Amino acid sequence: MSLVSNVGWSIAEDGVDPQRVPQRRLYTGAMMPAIGLGTFGSDHVPGQEVAEAVKGAAAVGYRHFDCAAVYGNERLIGAALQEVMAGGVRREELWVTSKLWNDKHAEADVIPAFMQSLHDLQLDYLDLYLIHWPFPNHHAPGVDVNSRDHNARPYIHAEYMKTWRQLELLVDRGLVRHIGTSNMTIPKLELLLRDARIKPAVNEMELHPHFQQPALFDFVRRHGIEPIGYSPIGSPGRPARDRTPDDTVDIEDPVIVEIAARHGIHPAVVCIKWAVQRGQTPIPFSVKRRNYLANLQGVVSDPLTDDEMKAIAGIDKGCRLIKGQVFLWKENQDWRDLWDEDGVIVQ
Repeated sequence: MSLVSNVGWSIAEDGVDPQRVPQRRLYTGAMMPAIGLGTFGSDHVPGQEVAEAVKGAAAVGYRHFDCAAVYGNERLIGAALQEVMAGGVRREELWVTSKLWNDKHAEADVIPAFMQSLHDLQLDYLDLYLIHWPFPNHHAPGVDVNSRDHNARPYIHAEYMKTWRQLELLVDRGLVRHIGTSNMTIPKLELLLRDARIKPAVNEMELHPHFQQPALFDFVRRHGIEPIGYSPIGSPGRPARDRTPDDTVDIEDPVIVEIAARHGIHPAVVCIKWAVQRGQTPIPFSVKRRNYLANLQGVVSDPLTDDEMKAIAGIDKGCRLIKGQVFLWKENQDWRDLWDEDGVIVQ
């Protein structure tokens, strides 16, 4: 790969040619890179480190960056993206996502919140904008799982559609190319698909070998919605409040460990390979160059065999790691109420 060098940013000679990275064709015909870099630094990675990781990941071949207003680092990422583009990467080569946070669901707040993200990211348009959670239940940073927004309420479809209509206006105005959902369930998506003028292009959801969500995965694919998978290696860096004693660890699973040994790679890379080959778009987060480079190299070389894919399909434990307890709306409520596990929206 040629070396581009000006304004301090350059394409790495040991990186991956972005043209080799698999792509997902959305229902609009647009192509989205089938692996992205997550930018949620949780409570332990400063924003500047995340921004440096964006520049480093772009240098080794990443073109897909998953951002969100609530992560608190979009202004720094925007400066990083400007360096990347000044270094020779065209805007149309990038795929940049942001998300609407829970305290901005009101009709009057949606477009200003979007414009703030657009301003912070220093872009003229976004490729994708998501409603981060289907609940308008805000929580302060760093609270524990028992914290409740005193205004919290359940999913109310009529209110969600008012928010969605504002996202549709953003598409109409050419400010965002695609809109989508995150942390949705089948019953909620069925209602949205019934009522939306512009249907969601993606649903972002927790997906890893120990939490494969086959019913939801199949549902979104069947309806032309691309699944983007967060926590693709099992979210080892998730906040302490999201951890419970029953959580399992994907990268310690004997099946994953054995496959990793066979390929001579880290177990985390096996999880990323599996995700891309299965048909979802993982967005792993790391600020360590060796990790995000290994993940990208993993999806363009030495694919898993059919038998290995079948073996991983057999280790699903239904282990949801990001349970979302802080979004509950009643006292003494079980986190499972957020996820409509019986096929009915819980009120």
